[in-house]
Amino acid sequence: MNQQQLACDLLTIQAMFIRERGGVNGKNKRCRDRQSVWFPYLYRKEVVVKFDQPAQSSDGGAILLSSLDRRMGLSHRMAQAVMENRQSGKIEHSLLQLFRQRIYSIACGYPDCNDSALLANDPVLKLCCGRPPRDEGQLASQPTQSRFENSVSRTDVLRIAFAMADVVLAAHQRRRRANPVKLITIDLDGTIDRTYGSQQLTFFHGFYDSYGYLPLIPTIQFDGESDEHLLPAMLRPGNSSGARGAIAYLIRLLPRLRRAFPSALLRFRADSAFAIPALLEFLEAEGVEYFIGFSINSRLEKLALKSLRRVHIHARQSGRSQRQYQEISYRARSWNHIRRIVLKSEVVVSPQGRLRDNPRFVITNSKITSARVYSLYHYRGDMENRLKELKDGLSIDRTSCSRFIANQFRVLLTSAAFFLFQSLRWLSRGTELARAQVSTLQNRIIKLGVTVCESARRVVLSAPKTSPWARSWRSLALACGALDG
Repeated sequence: MNQQQLACDLLTIQAMFIRERGGVNGKNKRCRDRQSVWFPYLYRKEVVVKFDQPAQSSDGGAILLSSLDRRMGLSHRMAQAVMENRQSGKIEHSLLQLFRQRIYSIACGYPDCNDSALLANDPVLKLCCGRPPRDEGQLASQPTQSRFENSVSRTDVLRIAFAMADVVLAAHQRRRRANPVKLITIDLDGTIDRTYGSQQLTFFHGFYDSYGYLPLIPTIQFDGESDEHLLPAMLRPGNSSGARGAIAYLIRLLPRLRRAFPSALLRFRADSAFAIPALLEFLEAEGVEYFIGFSINSRLEKLALKSLRRVHIHARQSGRSQRQYQEISYRARSWNHIRRIVLKSEVVVSPQGRLRDNPRFVITNSKITSARVYSLYHYRGDMENRLKELKDGLSIDRTSCSRFIANQFRVLLTSAAFFLFQSLRWLSRGTELARAQVSTLQNRIIKLGVTVCESARRVVLSAPKTSPWARSWRSLALACGALDG
């Protein structure tokens, strides 16, 4: 028997002896508590872990989101958009508190209504929702939150979305007051929201090989900035076409953008799913510059053949991938006039030396060069990062309600949480958090363990002195409206 095995056997015998004796040195009272666990071998003394501190929270950073929310009036405007139809004598939680509880819970990583049962007594969440952090009253329970989500109507959802859009655009308008915006780029993209129950209007989609919804995710960019800022997302039935709802959304969005930024040129980008005649005609009538992908067909394939042959020759001679750009005047049968299409003729050379054709087409009404057209269209690839953040960081695809409108409401609540995180990123520009993903901000800024102490004059949140992100947290707090104390 080797020494390692002997040591393990001795530890096992020691643990059995301790259990029979009722604890180390017979002191077993601390370890009988169901709220505690103990480790006899981590240190020269026994280590006991207890879950018995009622005035502590693991989400101390939520106070930053609450401060931002109040400064912008986001949850307040969303609550005002909903008609209160509850009996006043039976109301324990106001609509504003319900909105704030759900938005902050989603932002902290608790996307389900079931999580309300675990967070009902969290002192920091109470404080963020405007309640005394250490009183005996609880926040809204899971049944209350479920009734709240299922009580909104289609009209309420539209009003909430309009209110959110107005708040978001007003915030960007204030941030860019010193430098007037010259260009706004609108990106629309669809994605799959997989469902696994009997949700209303969920259908099987052949492209994604799954049942689900097809949310429409809109973002905007200002001038030459790389950040894409989310606008209220729209949930669509699972059998929707790629461009369904795009025109209706733009009809409501474009006037708001022009009121907020009257001197800005509007630009639209989307993939080939949005290359439908009605949308092209609408954008041209509105004077919007567009860059939209277009699927290859037999006619375009013939037009691209000569260009691809020339690129093939260059690729063989150089042994590297080559590309060329050219302009094509093209009119589809469903179009009412000829439109400009930019062709990227690309031949990709694999590490093994094999050549692969990779032609791409972009419809545009812009007059800039062909290479520049495709370069601007190519930048929309960053939309995938926003979709990953929404799904992985905030679970925007957690649409488990049976009613379609209730699921649309959840999507709007998640959009509001994401906007708060994007505001944190904006305030972090120039620091290591300026390009941080939502999950990174949650781990470094939101997930901060604090002890809550309330006196007659103030509430004190005490965080660990050794917190590794204390300096970044403090800088963000000052940017969110805190005072240097």
